[in-house]
Amino acid sequence: MKSRLKEILDNRGMKYSFVAKKANIASSTMSALVKGGLPTLPVAYRIARVLDMRLEDIWIEDDYEDKSSRGRIK
Repeated sequence: MKSRLKEILDNRGMKYSFVAKKANIASSTMSALVKGGLPTLPVAYRIARVLDMRLEDIWIEDDYEDKSSRGRIK
C-alpha cells in the first residue's frame, strides 16, 4: 500500500498538526502516517473526511492491477 498523505498535505500547504487535531488523532500518529505508516480504517476515514477526499485517493494499493487481473474467468 502506498501513501500519498505527505504529498497531499505538502501540496495543500497543510500543517500535519492541524490535520491531526481535526481528525482527532495524536500528533505522533500523524507523524508516523506521513512517514508512510498505515492507519487503521477509522483513522484513515477521519483523515479522508478532513481532506475531503476518498480513502483510495490517499492510500493506493501498490499491485492493484496485478490483483484485479488474477483469477478472472474468461
